[in-house]
Amino acid sequence: MGKTNYKILEEKLSSFNRFRLLDEPTRIHPLKNLNKQLNGIEVYVKRDDVMSMGLGGNKLRKLEFILGDAITEGADVLITSGGIQSNHARLTAVAAAYAGLDCEIALTQAVPKNDPVYTGNGNILLEKILDVKMHLLPPEENANVFTDRRVSELKAAGKKPYVIPMGGSSPIGCLGYVSCFQEILIQSEELNIHFDTIIVPNGSGGTHTGLLSGLKIADVKQTNIKSYTVLATLEQAMSVTQEKIGATLNIIDKELSVDRDDIDIDGSCLGTGYGIPTEEMIKAVKLLARTEGIFLDPVYSGKAFAGMLNDIHNGKFKAGSRILFILTGGLPGLFAYESAFGEK
Repeated sequence: MGKTNYKILEEKLSSFNRFRLLDEPTRIHPLKNLNKQLNGIEVYVKRDDVMSMGLGGNKLRKLEFILGDAITEGADVLITSGGIQSNHARLTAVAAAYAGLDCEIALTQAVPKNDPVYTGNGNILLEKILDVKMHLLPPEENANVFTDRRVSELKAAGKKPYVIPMGGSSPIGCLGYVSCFQEILIQSEELNIHFDTIIVPNGSGGTHTGLLSGLKIADVKQTNIKSYTVLATLEQAMSVTQEKIGATLNIIDKELSVDRDDIDIDGSCLGTGYGIPTEEMIKAVKLLARTEGIFLDPVYSGKAFAGMLNDIHNGKFKAGSRILFILTGGLPGLFAYESAFGEK
């Protein structure tokens, strides 16, 4: 990666409006203690869970470009949807407050959990502090249908709503991780490190999309972007990610495309469904906390980190490989999963 011309990405991104939410690049560092257990594989982490606003998380990168577009369009209220413990909803509310915009979030019961800790702690608690307008939808109500109806109501009231899709993974939002790939290129050169593989969880597909789009635009060789699906089945995740990569490249460089064979997604870590804990996730969360003092979230990074560890132990990475795992945040969600971590 080191000497790749990251200025290509800088030039491509300069034509898009951006509202800055990050004040500096997020840190990359090795997992020195854990790496001693990984048979010669070196894992580094990029701390997208540590940012100066809203307790951090990958959605802030997407929201920089989304807000840039929304403000340019004259929007005065953001509206988005997500599960009850949606990190995207929390950070959309944070970003809207910072930008001086109103915000409404439609929350769905996407995870079959209704204990008081899950429904009252974590992201929900933070959204109450933010005083964002929350719409808790009944199980039978479709979030997109509700959003369309709410947009009509807001327009009738003289407002200018801007709709953000789940996870912020619109083509504009995906530019946030094109920009992140540029950041990784710069840091790789500064650190004099080549990363063979970059790993992320795959929920709405936007993070994987942005990174792979950035890799293609910068024409980086010998680096693979890999994700572990935590939301959808493997086939669904592949289809959604491929579609989003095509849409993202269409707005930034129409001459480029990505074949299905270029998209590396692993479906082994989903377990019985989105937001439902697995034994491997719980072990991974505890292992990283007890070796490095770093906390993973239970829905996204926890499952992806477990998948990476399993692949390392099964010899799926070449000896001497250097892996960059992007910690995408979501820490508030951990506080909603007390029942999964109650035992020692």
